[in-house]
Amino acid sequence: MLINAANLDTLRVGFKTSFQGGLSQAESMWDRVATLVPATQKEQKYGWLGKLPRVRKWIGPRAVQNLSQSDYSIKEFPWELTLGVDRDDIETDNLGIYTPLFQEMGASTKALPDQLVFELLLAGFSTNCYDGQYFFDTDHPVIDADGSTINSVSNTGGGAGAAWFLLCTRMPLKPLIYQRRKDFEFVAKDRPTDDNVFNNKEFVYGADARANVGFGFWQQAYGSKQTLDATQYKAARAALVGMKGDNGNPLGNTPNLLVVGASNESAGRKLLNSEYASGGETNEWKGTAELLVCPWLP
Repeated sequence: MLINAANLDTLRVGFKTSFQGGLSQAESMWDRVATLVPATQKEQKYGWLGKLPRVRKWIGPRAVQNLSQSDYSIKEFPWELTLGVDRDDIETDNLGIYTPLFQEMGASTKALPDQLVFELLLAGFSTNCYDGQYFFDTDHPVIDADGSTINSVSNTGGGAGAAWFLLCTRMPLKPLIYQRRKDFEFVAKDRPTDDNVFNNKEFVYGADARANVGFGFWQQAYGSKQTLDATQYKAARAALVGMKGDNGNPLGNTPNLLVVGASNESAGRKLLNSEYASGGETNEWKGTAELLVCPWLP
């Protein structure tokens, strides 16, 4: 193949098409548990996470609900993936080997939100959220109905096994946040005069983005490392359904998604799909949530 502008344009289009093909074929599940929040700056503050607004009976003047109750913020990170194509491969038309690589490049960029979101979910047992406690913790501070007493509220079952999670994802904000400032964009440095070509006889193609993840409301998530069985599932549902915000306001949680890794898949299917429980009695938990088996979890 001659190294000229027309052939390089054709080559670039072909590589980009393979990249986009990988994007379209790759499966994604991060948006089942996280809300996409577009960002306009490197560090986005989420002070309003400290307050779940609730309608109140209008008696006297309006009561302004302050949305700046925490200093929680998510700082973006840059991400990139770059592939090099040897000039000799172009000149000898040895390009078939690159098609699956560019497809994999697209699939890999598509997988980044999944990887970040589920890594953070798993890290919730040891990573702080907006109230300064671990996202899954036994002592989240919540103001009681009297307006002064602070209660300790738990959203975890503890344990030391493989983690599983029961979530309420039907609210406007899901339990996790995927903050995106710039989505992946395919770029090329493939002019014969580019330094990478001139010095290294290598045509370079890449994609880059700016994004990060963070926690939303811990009140909508329950994490456990106990054995996934009817007893622990019942406790998780009770904790979420009975969850209250400050001043004793019920949150109206309806747990609808059970997230597990491969090690808990069998237990999750039995719990949510079986007609009968282990003792032969009717399985009262059948259909009470949807099962999401995530390859990013153990």
